[in-house]
Amino acid sequence: MPAIQKIAPCLWFDDQAEEAVNFYTTLFPNSKVGGVMRYSEVGREFHGREPGSAMSLEFELDGQAFTALNGGPHFKFSEAISFQVYCKDQAEVDYYWDKLSEGGDPAAQQCGWLKDKFGLSWQVVPTAWFAMLEGADPAGVERATAAMFQMKKLDIAALQKAYDG
Repeated sequence: MPAIQKIAPCLWFDDQAEEAVNFYTTLFPNSKVGGVMRYSEVGREFHGREPGSAMSLEFELDGQAFTALNGGPHFKFSEAISFQVYCKDQAEVDYYWDKLSEGGDPAAQQCGWLKDKFGLSWQVVPTAWFAMLEGADPAGVERATAAMFQMKKLDIAALQKAYDG
């Protein structure tokens, strides 16, 4: 079990939890798969899963604890919940954007948001964006915000150019 934190997200998948966890833990540094609970014959009339298939997995992404659950098709992810990935430079933005969006929904890409192949929403955000938003030039903030609304993947140089006028 990962180190206990006060609050940890539990991600509900139909039956792709193990695949998703293996995918996510390859993308982020300091990540690992922890314990895996498997379905047994007990309760099969309720869960309908093959004994031995993954029920839930504990995992960490860059030290942040998560749980993934194969709970069935009853619930789906929505854009109302997303995970933000703060990136130090454009290379990091490009890396996470390319990896997380691969196989995802291209129609769900806007302003740094994307939906991955499992239906989970992510925001890939350069930390430079926050510096611009907190900048002393209100007109620059407006220009950078207008530029951001035209983007799918955020482009730090284009945002900075818009901010600078």
